Amino acid sequence: MQNIKYIRKFIVFIGFFSVSFFSSAGSYDDFFKAVRFDDVRTVHALLQRGFDPNTVNPDGVTGLMLAVREPSLKVAELLAGWPKVKTEVRNDKDESVLMLAALKGYLPLVKKLVEHDADVNKTGWAPLHYAASGGQVAVIEFLLENSAYIDAESPNGSTPLMMAAMYGSPEAVKVLIQAGADLNMQNQLGLSALDFAVRGNRQNAKELIETGLQRQAARKAKAEPQTAGPALAQSTTTAPVVPPVPPAATALPAAAVPQSKPADKPAKTGW
Repeated sequence: MQNIKYIRKFIVFIGFFSVSFFSSAGSYDDFFKAVRFDDVRTVHALLQRGFDPNTVNPDGVTGLMLAVREPSLKVAELLAGWPKVKTEVRNDKDESVLMLAALKGYLPLVKKLVEHDADVNKTGWAPLHYAASGGQVAVIEFLLENSAYIDAESPNGSTPLMMAAMYGSPEAVKVLIQAGADLNMQNQLGLSALDFAVRGNRQNAKELIETGLQRQAARKAKAEPQTAGPALAQSTTTAPVVPPVPPAATALPAAAVPQSKPADKPAKTGW
């Protein structure tokens, strides 16, 4: 009888384990299927039942990364704001979720990711590089407002302005220039933003950068006389040019003064 009881308990345990296993396996498949089809209701229900939002698929990709890649934006925004979700995950190319969202211009998702601690200033290729490459002006402005480094350098020293000049849009180039991007920086190949625009055959970007460089040169030239002016004024003050002083007047001898009539009376002096 005692053995029969143990056998029954073992069978019950196996039953619970099997139900739990198959239920978990079903949830796993349901989750990633719902992510691919942007089925936000199913994903939300699974998360509420305790499904781990950081679970990876057989390729090692999280639901959040997959949602941005598809794209499944409703699911992506849900996952980005879910408690304990890891927003700073990378793919095999070291791209973060924020970088992919910035490239595609998904501003609401970008905002939610930043609110939940996604790294704005990721080392190497940064989200601002990707936003600039995609010409995503609204995302560029938002990232700059949230302390993105405007002259961030990629592994080869390229800046967001260089990427905008070659791959982005004139509007993106203009925004970066107006925000103070360095027009003179060069990457490890010695190429500047102007070189990128020329190589990319981006005439509008080229003209914007040239205009920026001309204005920069004009400001520099204007500042130089202002710097020399006070020094010149000081020199003039300390060492004034004094006009020559005429010699003191001397009384001429009476014989040298022409007389129109005899000096028999004293001349009127006006006293």
